[in-house]
Amino acid sequence: MATTVLDKHARLNIRVRPEVKGRIERAAHISGKTLTDFAVSILSESADGVLERHEAAKLSSTDREIFLRVLDERTKPNQQLLKARKTHKRIIAK
Repeated sequence: MATTVLDKHARLNIRVRPEVKGRIERAAHISGKTLTDFAVSILSESADGVLERHEAAKLSSTDREIFLRVLDERTKPNQQLLKARKTHKRIIAK
């Protein structure tokens, strides 16, 4: 009976200039990592940072108070807010 081994890794192919590749290889070597392990760790850390900055809202104390007050209000969304929601759904929340 044949068994199938599922690969738990996805392939990522990138093209870089030779001098960039050389710097990356050198940094990987200095770090004691393979080129793949180095690239994956750096790309993963960078992606986490970008996503965290995108998803985190940083508010001043005044802005936070305004935001919380608005959340407590029982008003219906205006046209601008409805339009913003549609734009968000179209661009961000795919």
